[in-house]
Amino acid sequence: MYGHSRFSDQKNAIVGVCHVLRYAPYFIALKQIIDSGDIGQLISIQHLEPIQYAHMAHSYVRGNWHNSKETTPIILAKSCHDLDIIRWLVGSPCKSISAYGSLTYFKRKNMPQGATERCLDCPHENECPYSALDIYLKKRKHIYAFDLPKERSLQNEAIRKVIRTTDYGRCVFQMDNDQCDHYVTSMEFENGVTANFSMEAFMAKGGRRTQIMGTKGEIVGDMTTFTVTDFRSGKQRIWDAKVEEVKSYVGHGHGGGDLCLVRDFINAVGNDNRDYLSSPISVSVESHIMGFKAEESRLNDRKVKI
Repeated sequence: MYGHSRFSDQKNAIVGVCHVLRYAPYFIALKQIIDSGDIGQLISIQHLEPIQYAHMAHSYVRGNWHNSKETTPIILAKSCHDLDIIRWLVGSPCKSISAYGSLTYFKRKNMPQGATERCLDCPHENECPYSALDIYLKKRKHIYAFDLPKERSLQNEAIRKVIRTTDYGRCVFQMDNDQCDHYVTSMEFENGVTANFSMEAFMAKGGRRTQIMGTKGEIVGDMTTFTVTDFRSGKQRIWDAKVEEVKSYVGHGHGGGDLCLVRDFINAVGNDNRDYLSSPISVSVESHIMGFKAEESRLNDRKVKI
């Protein structure tokens, strides 16, 4: 990837990487607060990504990224954005990384006795939270991944066919998956800042949550709002996506980051100016290296220098 970066520089090409969280108004506002010095010197970051139980079953047990050997480790498949946003907020290269985690639950040894290969005829279907019938047919989650007819009256039978004929209908305990269902990463940066990142499958609600600790204050947020607290005065101020001047981006993917990235890329190309992009290859490669080194640490049970 460094080679690609040099090539784009030699050709004076404009290349952006879709690290969309950098373009989300929420994270831009977080970055501005940190850089302003309002919370003093940045000391540490705690960041959580709840994959959410149904999303884990859909994408990383049954879905396209269920096998790390055929695709990529889940720390990159799901959380390269999170490693990148931590690196961006810290504003310094990562010095070392340690990671822990495993596939604990979605294994054959945890399969209920008498469970069938597919949810359609399983005696445990009515009590299993990972039931394909419950996730796709009843709750209609993640059905965007299916090629369904536009007519709503025809969709239920089409969903049943998916459950009956594809991996999306298979028992979560009988797949050939190997992706971790919990993953914890600790990082130390060259400027002395530390960060902890946790990626968790077993949570009811998705949405990233972040706590940022400074010498004069803290920030606590959930990708919709964040609260800045001043230690001395105790005063708090709240940033809220619904009331800030970002209404045109509310409801778009990744907190508006998807739409803003497209906007900035068009501006960068249209104006022949790379400065519109905060995620060129030369910068974005760092978070990928962090991900690969985290996996190296996890597999070898040791801290890895970067």
